[in-house]
Amino acid sequence: MLIMTAKLPRRKLSLGVAAAALLCCCAIALNFGQNMLEVSGSALPSPKGVRSNQDRIDYLSAYGWQVSDEPTATQELLIPEEMDDSYTEYLALQNSQGFDLQKYSGKRVKRYTYEVLNYPTGETGVQANLLICKNTVVGGEVLSPRLDGFLHGLAMP
Repeated sequence: MLIMTAKLPRRKLSLGVAAAALLCCCAIALNFGQNMLEVSGSALPSPKGVRSNQDRIDYLSAYGWQVSDEPTATQELLIPEEMDDSYTEYLALQNSQGFDLQKYSGKRVKRYTYEVLNYPTGETGVQANLLICKNTVVGGEVLSPRLDGFLHGLAMP
Protein backbone atom coordinates (compact mmCIF):
# COMPACT_ATOMS: atom_id res chain seq x y z
CA MET A 1 0.00 0.00 0.00
CA LEU A 2 1.30 3.41 -0.99
CA ILE A 3 0.31 6.54 0.89
CA MET A 4 1.15 9.99 -0.39
CA THR A 5 0.65 13.20 1.46
CA ALA A 6 0.81 16.73 0.22
CA LYS A 7 0.80 19.93 2.10
CA LEU A 8 -1.32 22.68 0.51
CA PRO A 9 -1.65 26.11 1.97
CA ARG A 10 -5.27 27.07 2.77
CA ARG A 11 -5.11 29.92 0.30
CA LYS A 12 -4.35 27.65 -2.70
CA LEU A 13 -6.93 25.13 -1.53
CA SER A 14 -9.66 27.77 -1.24
CA LEU A 15 -8.74 29.19 -4.69
CA GLY A 16 -9.01 25.70 -6.19
CA VAL A 17 -12.42 25.12 -4.60
CA ALA A 18 -13.61 28.56 -5.80
CA ALA A 19 -12.39 27.85 -9.34
CA ALA A 20 -14.15 24.47 -9.37
CA ALA A 21 -17.38 26.08 -8.12
CA LEU A 22 -17.13 28.79 -10.79
CA LEU A 23 -16.67 26.16 -13.51
CA CYS A 24 -19.73 24.26 -12.25
CA CYS A 25 -21.81 27.47 -12.25
CA CYS A 26 -20.69 28.28 -15.80
CA ALA A 27 -21.59 24.78 -17.00
CA ILE A 28 -25.03 25.02 -15.40
CA ALA A 29 -25.62 28.51 -16.87
CA LEU A 30 -24.59 27.38 -20.36
CA ASN A 31 -26.86 24.36 -20.15
CA PHE A 32 -29.75 26.54 -18.93
CA GLY A 33 -29.14 29.03 -21.75
CA GLN A 34 -29.08 26.26 -24.34
CA ASN A 35 -32.36 24.86 -23.01
CA MET A 36 -33.93 28.34 -23.18
CA LEU A 37 -32.83 28.69 -26.81
CA GLU A 38 -34.31 25.31 -27.65
CA VAL A 39 -37.61 26.22 -25.97
CA SER A 40 -37.86 29.66 -27.55
CA GLY A 41 -36.73 28.35 -30.93
CA SER A 42 -39.33 25.61 -30.93
CA ALA A 43 -42.09 27.90 -29.66
CA LEU A 44 -42.37 29.70 -32.98
CA PRO A 45 -42.80 27.63 -36.12
CA SER A 46 -40.38 28.01 -39.00
CA PRO A 47 -41.89 30.13 -41.76
CA LYS A 48 -39.96 28.17 -44.40
CA GLY A 49 -41.10 24.99 -46.11
CA VAL A 50 -44.85 25.67 -45.89
CA ARG A 51 -45.91 23.90 -49.07
CA SER A 52 -49.17 22.08 -48.53
CA ASN A 53 -52.52 22.70 -46.91
CA GLN A 54 -51.47 20.49 -43.99
CA ASP A 55 -48.28 22.54 -43.57
CA ARG A 56 -50.38 25.72 -43.34
CA ILE A 57 -52.74 24.13 -40.80
CA ASP A 58 -49.75 22.91 -38.77
CA TYR A 59 -48.20 26.38 -38.90
CA LEU A 60 -51.37 27.94 -37.47
CA SER A 61 -51.68 25.12 -34.92
CA ALA A 62 -48.22 25.98 -33.60
CA TYR A 63 -49.72 29.32 -32.55
CA GLY A 64 -52.59 27.47 -30.84
CA TRP A 65 -55.24 27.96 -33.52
CA GLN A 66 -57.67 25.28 -34.58
CA VAL A 67 -58.78 26.09 -38.10
CA SER A 68 -61.02 24.65 -40.80
CA ASP A 69 -59.66 21.71 -42.78
CA GLU A 70 -59.59 23.70 -46.01
CA PRO A 71 -59.05 27.41 -46.68
CA THR A 72 -62.27 29.37 -47.08
CA ALA A 73 -60.52 31.58 -49.63
CA THR A 74 -57.28 31.63 -51.61
CA GLN A 75 -56.18 34.78 -53.40
CA GLU A 76 -53.11 35.83 -55.32
CA LEU A 77 -52.02 39.31 -54.29
CA LEU A 78 -49.36 41.71 -55.50
CA ILE A 79 -47.40 43.44 -52.75
CA PRO A 80 -47.16 47.08 -53.89
CA GLU A 81 -43.77 48.45 -54.95
CA GLU A 82 -44.42 51.69 -53.07
CA MET A 83 -46.40 51.51 -49.84
CA ASP A 84 -48.20 54.67 -48.80
CA ASP A 85 -49.31 55.74 -45.33
CA SER A 86 -52.35 53.47 -45.43
CA TYR A 87 -49.99 50.49 -44.96
CA THR A 88 -48.18 51.89 -41.90
CA GLU A 89 -50.20 50.06 -39.22
CA TYR A 90 -50.32 46.82 -41.20
CA LEU A 91 -46.55 46.85 -41.80
CA ALA A 92 -45.99 47.56 -38.10
CA LEU A 93 -48.18 44.56 -37.20
CA GLN A 94 -46.23 42.31 -39.54
CA ASN A 95 -42.87 43.66 -38.32
CA SER A 96 -43.87 42.98 -34.71
CA GLN A 97 -44.21 39.30 -35.68
CA GLY A 98 -40.85 39.20 -37.44
CA PHE A 99 -42.24 39.52 -40.98
CA ASP A 100 -40.78 42.17 -43.30
CA LEU A 101 -43.27 42.66 -46.11
CA GLN A 102 -41.20 45.44 -47.65
CA LYS A 103 -38.68 42.78 -48.71
CA TYR A 104 -41.45 41.39 -50.92
CA SER A 105 -42.41 44.67 -52.60
CA GLY A 106 -43.48 44.05 -56.18
CA LYS A 107 -43.80 40.28 -55.65
CA ARG A 108 -46.83 38.06 -55.87
CA VAL A 109 -47.96 36.21 -52.75
CA LYS A 110 -50.84 33.89 -52.02
CA ARG A 111 -53.18 34.65 -49.16
CA TYR A 112 -54.82 31.62 -47.58
CA THR A 113 -57.79 32.36 -45.33
CA TYR A 114 -58.95 29.83 -42.74
CA GLU A 115 -61.86 29.94 -40.34
CA VAL A 116 -60.68 29.95 -36.72
CA LEU A 117 -62.66 27.44 -34.65
CA ASN A 118 -61.28 28.17 -31.18
CA TYR A 119 -61.12 31.93 -30.71
CA PRO A 120 -60.80 32.52 -26.92
CA THR A 121 -63.91 34.72 -26.65
CA GLY A 122 -66.02 32.14 -28.45
CA GLU A 123 -66.67 34.55 -31.31
CA THR A 124 -67.51 32.85 -34.60
CA GLY A 125 -66.51 33.94 -38.08
CA VAL A 126 -62.95 34.79 -37.04
CA GLN A 127 -60.39 34.28 -39.80
CA ALA A 128 -56.67 33.56 -39.93
CA ASN A 129 -54.72 34.70 -42.98
CA LEU A 130 -51.32 33.49 -44.11
CA LEU A 131 -49.35 35.29 -46.81
CA ILE A 132 -47.03 32.86 -48.57
CA CYS A 133 -44.33 33.51 -51.16
CA LYS A 134 -42.38 30.56 -52.56
CA ASN A 135 -43.27 28.18 -49.71
CA THR A 136 -42.34 30.77 -47.05
CA VAL A 137 -44.78 32.51 -44.72
CA VAL A 138 -44.12 36.23 -45.19
CA GLY A 139 -47.05 37.59 -43.17
CA GLY A 140 -50.20 36.69 -41.34
CA GLU A 141 -52.93 37.90 -39.06
CA VAL A 142 -56.10 36.93 -37.22
CA LEU A 143 -59.16 39.10 -37.77
CA SER A 144 -62.87 39.48 -37.35
CA PRO A 145 -64.49 40.68 -40.58
CA ARG A 146 -67.42 42.21 -38.68
CA LEU A 147 -67.96 45.96 -38.74
CA ASP A 148 -66.78 46.26 -35.12
CA GLY A 149 -64.13 43.59 -35.69
CA PHE A 150 -60.46 43.35 -34.76
CA LEU A 151 -57.11 42.61 -36.34
CA HIS A 152 -54.07 41.22 -34.52
CA GLY A 153 -51.02 39.06 -35.11
CA LEU A 154 -50.93 35.29 -35.24
CA ALA A 155 -50.13 34.88 -31.54
CA MET A 156 -53.13 33.85 -29.49
CA PRO A 157 -54.34 36.74 -27.29
